[in-house]
Amino acid sequence: MQVGIPSPGEFCVQRKVLAESALDELARRRTHSTKPPLAERVKDSLRCSVPRLKRAVLKWVPVLSWLPQYSIKENAVGDVVSGLSVGIMHLPQGMAYALLASLTPVFGLYTSLYPVLIYFIFGTSRHISIGTFAVISIMVGSVTEKFGPDSLFEVVNGTNGTAEVDIEARDAYRVQIACAVTAVVGVLQILFGLVRFGFVVTYLSEPLVRGYTTAVALQVLLSQLKYVIGVNTTRYTGPLSQVYTLIDLCSLLPKTNFATLVISIVALFVLILVKELNACYRKKLPMSIPIELIVLIVATIVSYFAQIRIRYEVDVVGVIPSGLKAPRVPDGNLFMKVFGDAFAIVIVSYAISISISKTMALKHGYTVDSNQELVALGLSNMLGAFFQCYVVTASLSRSLVQESAGGKTQVAGVVSSIIVLITILKIGSLFAELPKAILATIVFVNLKGMFKQFHDIPVLWKSNKMDLMIWLVTWVATILLNLDIGLAVSVVFSMLTVIFRIQLPRYSILGHVPGTELYVDMDAYEEAKQIPGITIFRSSATICYTNAEMYLEALQKKSGINIMKLLTEKKRLENKLKRQQEKEKRKAKKVAKKQQVDLNSNMPEHNSSEKKKDQKVLISPMGEGPTHGSPMNGHVDGQVNSAYQKDPKVSDMYPVDDDDSSKEDVDVKSETRHHMHSIILDLSTTSFVDTVTAKTLNNIFNDFGEIDVSVYLAGCQVCIVQQLKRAGIFSESILLNNLFVTIHDAVLHTLETKALKDCGQDIFCITKM
Repeated sequence: MQVGIPSPGEFCVQRKVLAESALDELARRRTHSTKPPLAERVKDSLRCSVPRLKRAVLKWVPVLSWLPQYSIKENAVGDVVSGLSVGIMHLPQGMAYALLASLTPVFGLYTSLYPVLIYFIFGTSRHISIGTFAVISIMVGSVTEKFGPDSLFEVVNGTNGTAEVDIEARDAYRVQIACAVTAVVGVLQILFGLVRFGFVVTYLSEPLVRGYTTAVALQVLLSQLKYVIGVNTTRYTGPLSQVYTLIDLCSLLPKTNFATLVISIVALFVLILVKELNACYRKKLPMSIPIELIVLIVATIVSYFAQIRIRYEVDVVGVIPSGLKAPRVPDGNLFMKVFGDAFAIVIVSYAISISISKTMALKHGYTVDSNQELVALGLSNMLGAFFQCYVVTASLSRSLVQESAGGKTQVAGVVSSIIVLITILKIGSLFAELPKAILATIVFVNLKGMFKQFHDIPVLWKSNKMDLMIWLVTWVATILLNLDIGLAVSVVFSMLTVIFRIQLPRYSILGHVPGTELYVDMDAYEEAKQIPGITIFRSSATICYTNAEMYLEALQKKSGINIMKLLTEKKRLENKLKRQQEKEKRKAKKVAKKQQVDLNSNMPEHNSSEKKKDQKVLISPMGEGPTHGSPMNGHVDGQVNSAYQKDPKVSDMYPVDDDDSSKEDVDVKSETRHHMHSIILDLSTTSFVDTVTAKTLNNIFNDFGEIDVSVYLAGCQVCIVQQLKRAGIFSESILLNNLFVTIHDAVLHTLETKALKDCGQDIFCITKM
């Protein structure tokens, strides 16, 4: 082999044509695995040593690996500033998102405290902010509302005999449900992390996640509208619940509390205006204006001194207890009830968290461990459930603030937790007169980023309509069928699109680019020329049981060779030839018998002449009976005897009689008179071979061999060759002589073989590169 580099951007290689067996010898293929034996690997995994123990501890408790090396000079200022900013955001968002979970605001503050400290110890991302999130809050709220509806806590008022809801008992029971959901979610996430199940998030494509979160954002909007207009609506659950909620809201519009509506509009205007200013002057401001906290404080003060709760019947937050509550074991009797809903929350919360953490890690040049992130989230949720927290995940808005404010490590999360702790201990009770409409407007403003995802529709329409279908189906299913069922439908539909793409690949005939060893799709490149007598066929997807039959059909269509028709025609012609030969035998026997009778009945003087005449009766060399005429030209009494025709060439194989004038026979005749002598199957896109694929390839070899068309395989990966060997349906000669390293090797071998058969004839020539 000679390899040279004549000039930059060009290459020249001179080598022999390589079949798969020749490559094994040239590249010295390994006959053994480079991995240690299984027994040795198991023994090694069970071996214990101090370095191994240290690595395991540092892996499962990442804070021990980076905290001792923490640089106060480089990181402290940025972490403190970002921690203060995020802590200020935690306060309004925690209280607002707790309403989405159908809990009182103080539980949102608990959720912003304990899980953040736990993630600080076990998490691997330096920039994400763990805590409450609108999507997860509404998912938890759907569970608490489903198992703790108002109807379970209706009591009869002894004074007027009307039914009233026991708010205190209802809220306490919903806290138990939320804690049970959180505990189940935490346990599942820990188990998935330990068995390295982090890859499951790869089944949630980006269009699916964005369509799902957009649908959830719309559900959040509908759930908070009642606080904006100041009406009490029924919280529906199950399929079409959002439709019923919208109808209920429209019917209650005449009962709008205008004081609440004015408060909401003013707060919404101020929040949007200042947030836009923060975005415009982000680089000039030392830190973003904490407008949410400012609005929270101002609204509370105005509400307290104006007594809007009494004068205008504006709904307020109510009493917020000060101090921390003792840990309590979640109610295990609720675990099985909430298991199905918890599983959906596990997937969504992890998908949101890992996508944000990987984005931040890529931006700042470090890596996050997907499985360790699952464990960290699981521990945050499981331990948080003992302190009456609900499910947490990463928040995009807070993570962006933490990163943009200069946060470098998870220490920023500890600083934010201190802010929340101070609020719970001393300040939280002061927000008792805070209107709930303010919390609803804070939720609305923070949904802005999710509603911007509607821009995905025109973008996907231009780029990928299949992804657009996933986005739309996810959005519609989530809106109409509720969160858990909608997610299941979305995942199933997304997987079906993958199956459809595998089952409906692009099939193409490859042509040779003159002067190169390249073979490209002839439909896509004008200069690609088909080599006479050779069809090079490629599928854009892996051949498997779902598309094996379609692969064979496409091969026949692209090559212009209909195997079934050719084999049927061959059999029909063979049967016809056999019948004609039998007819000739019977005719020859009758003639011989008649001559024998005439010979016996004639006069003796005619014997000599009859013997001379009888010498013209010949026996077929194939033992098919006597015929008349010369055996060299196949004539019988001036008639052409097909039994003596020369073997037809490939182009004249199995001719059709002139008597068959139907269109079908004409088509068969045109198909049988093909000039194709070789087919090369490019398997470079195939990643695995199942039993159906192996049988299909074997049938292709056999069926095309019946009509004298050679079949070759090119571009097979090593694993494909091994799987073909293990299939046991290919002979050793096929695997050794019909598998080539590249398409060019297969073409050169085919032309060389054809040249030996057709010595002296003009053939297509390709210069060996």
